[in-house]
Amino acid sequence: QVQLVESGGGLVQAGGSLRLSCAASGRTFSNYVMVWFRQAPGKEREFVARIRWSDGSTYYTDSVKGRFTISRDNAKNTVYLQMNSLKPEDTAVYYCNAHLPDTIVASITMKRDYWGQGTQVTVSS
Repeated sequence: QVQLVESGGGLVQAGGSLRLSCAASGRTFSNYVMVWFRQAPGKEREFVARIRWSDGSTYYTDSVKGRFTISRDNAKNTVYLQMNSLKPEDTAVYYCNAHLPDTIVASITMKRDYWGQGTQVTVSS
């Protein structure tokens, strides 16, 4: 059974830091791109950052550049999101996603997307 389990959320004051973890299990993810999304109350889910398992290349949305860092630990099959200089507008439920690029054919055992259950991040002013 494929699972993505997020952890590390919580309540922090503005300017503080949190590190989110996404533990992946149930299959190999070497072909996948690991992505962090977030969804604030009343807003649509938005992209935050992504990393490729294969080469570790990263990409961030503009609003978190210089503050957030996405990384991976291949041995632990875990992806991290280090969040520094947090702002109240970073408050959201953060979701981990494993996405299979469109250039690779998906199947029953290799789905296009897997999602975690989400972890709440609340930044107080």
